[in-house]
Amino acid sequence: MLTRRTFSKYLLAGGATLLDAKASRPADARFVLPGQDSSIRDCDLLIQGGTVIDPGQHLHAEMDVAIKGGKILEVSNNFPEGRARTVVSAKDKIVTPGLVDLHVHCFDGFGGVNADHYCLGRGSTTVVDCGSSGYAMIGGFVKYIVHAASTRIFALVDIGALGTVFGTKDSMKNLDWVNPTLTANAADANKPAVVGIKVRLQQSIQGTNDMECLKRALAAAEKSRLPLMAHVSDPFSPLPDILKMMRKGDVVTHMYNGHPHGILDSNGKILPEVLEARERGVIFDSAHGRSHFSFGVAEKALQQNFLPDTISTDLSEGNINGPVFDLPTTISKFLAIGMGLDKAIGRVTARPAGVFDYGVPVGTLRQGSEADVSIFELNEGNYEFVDSDQQKRIGRQKLVNTATICRGELFINEA
Repeated sequence: MLTRRTFSKYLLAGGATLLDAKASRPADARFVLPGQDSSIRDCDLLIQGGTVIDPGQHLHAEMDVAIKGGKILEVSNNFPEGRARTVVSAKDKIVTPGLVDLHVHCFDGFGGVNADHYCLGRGSTTVVDCGSSGYAMIGGFVKYIVHAASTRIFALVDIGALGTVFGTKDSMKNLDWVNPTLTANAADANKPAVVGIKVRLQQSIQGTNDMECLKRALAAAEKSRLPLMAHVSDPFSPLPDILKMMRKGDVVTHMYNGHPHGILDSNGKILPEVLEARERGVIFDSAHGRSHFSFGVAEKALQQNFLPDTISTDLSEGNINGPVFDLPTTISKFLAIGMGLDKAIGRVTARPAGVFDYGVPVGTLRQGSEADVSIFELNEGNYEFVDSDQQKRIGRQKLVNTATICRGELFINEA
């Protein structure tokens, strides 16, 4: 069983065609009847009456979203229903730009998730695979995963030749497997799908070699003219030493882990070097993962107004059944510890959209941008959330995806 919800796809170009004959037509979607005049219907899909939250445009209001030709036609009040070929009611629901998950592993069959089921099927229209492949396998990843998916998938090339799929432990203790020239060449050969370089700084992966691995990863990033993402979780070297080498636009991921050499000092205060790094443009990403997110660390950081620049999952085969599940659940955890909804949505839309060069405008509902939209229920109740250390928090709200539009195609989750 691939998902917790049935996932049906509707193609909207030139009218709505049901692609899955076994799936029932959703109750809240209305289609043009045969014989109706469609000559004036200049909108392929109208998402009607939802609460639109688009922090990149400072929007939070009940509005309609009109889509035509795979692009956002307009976001407005009371868009004429008669101009639309297909109408989907979003009454009492939240409508956002398609979510952007900055950190996933989606090399399906090699420890990664199926992106169409676990990302697109939960509201993430754009995802970045973070180092599942090193230079030896990135070509296969692009051919068989990126090009085959409905989800917009981009990739970071791991500086370790084996990436994460075969190189979880000890993979960079032998520096012969850490080659900046081959990594940069592979990144260049696989652009535009490749948007960055990845390095994992963790004692179990490269022992005492973390600074040398970081140096080589930066060399690959410089040669390929791409940003670097550094997985920093229980490194051998102190975090300030690592941050000194990070450039403007580079990303530190797993910022809220509870391991040694984290962002907090012994008194629970944000390290001054962390604040300085953010000030000069280093990006801090949450990336939950199976062992990299601590409620305690996140709460102390939020109390000091050190919010994540981006919220991501680090989804993999090992955490889709807990503690991560999906990006809406990860967002809900931040709501549970006091982050406002608009701030959280901004960190999975506009902010991650600006981290890498995706070649198209995503993370926004601005007119002319890609028709990537997510529709959610914001359920109220008592929800128990668990972090990577099995610590629990009770939240009052939980986001649940009900439908997603990606590249102008409508996908509906049916309970």
